[in-house]
Amino acid sequence: MLSASLTAQYKISGIVSNSDNTSAINEVEVYDKAIGKLTTTDEKGYFEFTTEKESITLVFFSFNFKVKEAAVSVVKNVVLNVSLNPLGEQLSEVEVTARKAQVFELKRLKDVEETSIYAGKKTEVVLVEQSMANLASNNARQIYSQVAGLNIYQNDDAGLQLNIGGRGLDPNRTANFNTRQNGYDISADVLGYPESYYTPAAEALQEVQIIRGAASLQYGTQFGGLVNFVMKKPNPVKPFELVTRNTIGSNGLYTNFTSIGGTKNKFSYYTFFNYKKGDGFRENSEFESKNAYLHLGYEFTEKTKLEGEVTYLNYLTQQAGGLNDQMFAEDPYQSNRARNWFQIDWLLYNLKLSHQFSEKTNFTFNLFGLNASRDALGFRTNRVDQLDPGTERDLIKGDFNNFGFEARLLNEYSLFNKKATFLIGTKFYKADNTALQGPGSNSSDANFDMQLEDYPNYPNQSEYAYPNLNMALFGENIVYLNDKLSITPGFRLEHIKTESDGFFKRINTDAAGNVILNETIEDAEERKRSFVLLGLGVGYKPNKVSEVYGNISQNYRSVTFTDISIVNPAFVISPDISDEKGFTVDIGIRGNYRNIVSYDAGFFSLFYKDRIGFVQKAFSDGSVKSERNNVGDAVMYGIESLIDVNINKLFIKNTNYSFNYFINTSLIDSEYTRSGQNGIKGNKVEFIPNLNLKTGIRFGYKNLLSNIQYTYLSSQFTDASNAVEGNLSGVIGEIPAYNVLDVSLSYSYKNFKLEAGINNILDEAYFTRRATGYPGPGIIPSAPRNFYTTLQYKL
Repeated sequence: MLSASLTAQYKISGIVSNSDNTSAINEVEVYDKAIGKLTTTDEKGYFEFTTEKESITLVFFSFNFKVKEAAVSVVKNVVLNVSLNPLGEQLSEVEVTARKAQVFELKRLKDVEETSIYAGKKTEVVLVEQSMANLASNNARQIYSQVAGLNIYQNDDAGLQLNIGGRGLDPNRTANFNTRQNGYDISADVLGYPESYYTPAAEALQEVQIIRGAASLQYGTQFGGLVNFVMKKPNPVKPFELVTRNTIGSNGLYTNFTSIGGTKNKFSYYTFFNYKKGDGFRENSEFESKNAYLHLGYEFTEKTKLEGEVTYLNYLTQQAGGLNDQMFAEDPYQSNRARNWFQIDWLLYNLKLSHQFSEKTNFTFNLFGLNASRDALGFRTNRVDQLDPGTERDLIKGDFNNFGFEARLLNEYSLFNKKATFLIGTKFYKADNTALQGPGSNSSDANFDMQLEDYPNYPNQSEYAYPNLNMALFGENIVYLNDKLSITPGFRLEHIKTESDGFFKRINTDAAGNVILNETIEDAEERKRSFVLLGLGVGYKPNKVSEVYGNISQNYRSVTFTDISIVNPAFVISPDISDEKGFTVDIGIRGNYRNIVSYDAGFFSLFYKDRIGFVQKAFSDGSVKSERNNVGDAVMYGIESLIDVNINKLFIKNTNYSFNYFINTSLIDSEYTRSGQNGIKGNKVEFIPNLNLKTGIRFGYKNLLSNIQYTYLSSQFTDASNAVEGNLSGVIGEIPAYNVLDVSLSYSYKNFKLEAGINNILDEAYFTRRATGYPGPGIIPSAPRNFYTTLQYKL
């Protein structure tokens, strides 16, 4: 016989409403003043939790309402209905930020949010609205400073593209993550070409959600996991709100971000326009970008809401080209490419229906699509130090047309008298993409018209269609074994059909330039595969503010069409290249101690089978080139940790001040465990610095805030052979260790906010990327010392 517990446990529940109109308020955060966050209200304003305390002081927090405290005596189940008063006074940005920072330090995703399950997973949420980063130029080094282990390509001063990886994943265009905006796909082609040419403007973001490899079951098979950009929401208590931000900076940088939004009865809206232009920090690197976004929402009832979004991006940038190691040593900011250009035209759309069948059953349906193109034009050669002869340029044109839908149903139920949550979902995705490669003009302007009539014997000619199809059924189930321990098994049934249908030209000339061979090679391929991915998550919460978590999840990455069909002078592609498989393991502990220390520390391991990479290979004509192929099996493992200390609360204890110190550390090692290539087994895996350190201090007094951040990454390899010395093209070789120091300030006065900063204040000459294609090939240097100043007005 088991003895009954002497400590009674009672439930506290209630509804939080607006004191002005009695409407329910969702996403109100409910805190125990002593130990931290307890729960959040749902769409009906309802909250509930259990406690063993005899008395408790609750704090109710919502961004647009006054904070309310309530002392509760708990001798039985308590029903506590609370009304919050809307903010009547005008608060400065810093005052609003301070209100939020008083309550929590670091946000992580709850076990269940809307129709998603995150229990047992490693989740990190970047609170962009509170960031001191250079938002105007999407400075990823600063924005993602507290996300453990990220490896970031830093090669422009405008932030036109996001390039993040980690745990040995290539950062190029974030292609190893499933990339979404407000929950729907935004990359070119999720399976055929998962590169993210579009990156949302950081000034428009509320937060960025990052879920590591265990996200493969709910969001797609990628090894990296999920990156979800959550856009700012319409102001729920004002019919009209205006924010305009103007930024000037080094190298002719100018940006404008202007947004309006609001809510009137059941209708809500948010829209912005973002303009950027600049000369770039190298010669031949000017750019101009235009980005527009519109969100409309209509709440039919408290249970049913329809939302629609349209996003448009167009930018043109001149590309200064890549360098080899000798050129970088002579002058890291030189350029010998004046005729290379790159253009993006991106149109995204999404329609979302949310419906609550009951208090315990939620349903969402997303219908999304993309119509986009990217054009790359320029002179490319394996010898990057070769001067441009001024002849016809290489032109690659890509068109992406895809659509799909994702439906999710989440239900909370009881299993053996314990709470449980079940999620089932399905996804359909169809893409019809084309790629065309051939001669461009011999001029210097951004002319993206194909010039086949003028140059019929141009050697790099191909045309392909890529009709891809993906269907998936997925599910996860949280089972709470007791009040502290949960397990979350899951599955994903995946069907992938990728096709390529087209031709390429084989054209040979003699020493005098006369054509001796001109043949068209028809090329068609179809790959079908169906498989199941499995995963399991475990969470143990000894109290409300700490958790031990662990998960294991299978991953899969299909061969993309750039892996098999694009002609590149810097490398060749093996005809035998095939898909990658593997799995990810995470074990960690995270929590918040009395709002003084926020922490997340864990061990991970990533197991790769048939990893795709580069090796040096000698060919029959005597040349030596990099070959892209399945290099072999590999394992990556390491420790990732983040500690954020609220020094003000620990020592100063004065609400006029804010004072925080954080340290973000990753110690990672790796090894190729098997390879069919000579000299690879036992080597280190590329794109892995053994030490990845980011640390910083934020200090503020009232409306004045300052931030200093230091970044250090040790050296890393870029190919499986672990070459240290660079080759002629600059594609292969080591990326040396580097360190960067950034400083930023902000001051708020009434409706105005002034921001300023200096990035790379020590003027370190370094690079983070050896590009295999555009914007190279070769070493792409990172920005030297540069400054920015932003003036914001909010009405």
